[in-house]
Amino acid sequence: MKVGILGGGQLGRMLLQAAANYVVETYILENDENCPAAHLCHHFTKGDIKDFDTVYAFGKALDALTIEIEAVNVEALEKLEAEGVKVYPKPSAIRTIKNKVVQKEFYAAHGIPTSQFLITQNRSELAAHLDFLPAVHKIGQGGYDGKGVSILDNADDLDKGFDAPSVLEKKVAIKKEIALIVGMNDKGEAVLFPPAEMVFDPVWNLLDYQLSPALLPEKTLWRAEAIATKLVKELNSPGLFAVELFIDQNDEVLVNETAPRVHNSGHHTIEANYSSQYDMLWRIILGYPMGNTDPILPSAIVNILGASGCSGKAVYQGLDEVLSMENVFVHLYGKAETKPGRKMGHVTIISNDYQDLTHKANKIKHILQVTA
Repeated sequence: MKVGILGGGQLGRMLLQAAANYVVETYILENDENCPAAHLCHHFTKGDIKDFDTVYAFGKALDALTIEIEAVNVEALEKLEAEGVKVYPKPSAIRTIKNKVVQKEFYAAHGIPTSQFLITQNRSELAAHLDFLPAVHKIGQGGYDGKGVSILDNADDLDKGFDAPSVLEKKVAIKKEIALIVGMNDKGEAVLFPPAEMVFDPVWNLLDYQLSPALLPEKTLWRAEAIATKLVKELNSPGLFAVELFIDQNDEVLVNETAPRVHNSGHHTIEANYSSQYDMLWRIILGYPMGNTDPILPSAIVNILGASGCSGKAVYQGLDEVLSMENVFVHLYGKAETKPGRKMGHVTIISNDYQDLTHKANKIKHILQVTA
């Protein structure tokens, strides 16, 4: 089977590593021939995943396509799907999710619990909604990894808003933020991975570390699983989805955002779960039975980010010390150049003891530094 991946970053790299377990011929489309996934695929094509002609030409001789980022040319995927190429997830799901305005309206139309929101077309409209503050302003298209998100606490922050179609979301008093990975096959059968609790870096607005399975009251877990499953069922598409949810101070569960692909919040599943999120997506694409999502052991993930003030050829300080730790697994993404806040890798820790997980996570965060 010939399967193409649009995008060749770290997610594509780990997806290709999981492909080694199956008989599949892999293709990558990516602008950078030195991307993390380039050397692992059978066939590499240099090109723009946002360009209609490039994506269509890349996909028309393949059996199936998937994505590692939603910023792709959906029109080309729709044409390929109409001509018989399987696309995971369906272009209709990607179209809904890639625009945060459309995504938020989808939640409202299908009864998916989410925070209160307004749609703004430009920055000047924000002045009419001062009573809605404090709020979070999210640009409709183009935001990624913390970019395209602004916190508006009061009228003095309005100039931080976006002068383009955006979502203004009422700020939620968050107790916990979790992510649930949901897989659905062509038969409509769904599986859920245990939720991961996400802790964000306040400076970079990126995932700092996470714990899985998240420690939640049983009723809250059931509610989160029911909401995530309903959301994916309403998208009516096979594939793998990461559903990010807020649990507020009243234990209400609200959907924050959804990603139509393998996700950073599921990195730990490589070592910590019987079937990883990457293995699960291959099973879905190839039509194999769904895998076992149970955890082998609880886990934590620490993101490896480029140090502040450092740009240039990456130097990993403290790597030997981290590699010597028990039940610790280092994943470097093969990026030669570092810059402040750039994702350079992640570290997974597994342990039966949650206190041990958080202790090691904080220790690794301070030991392992990426400088130049």
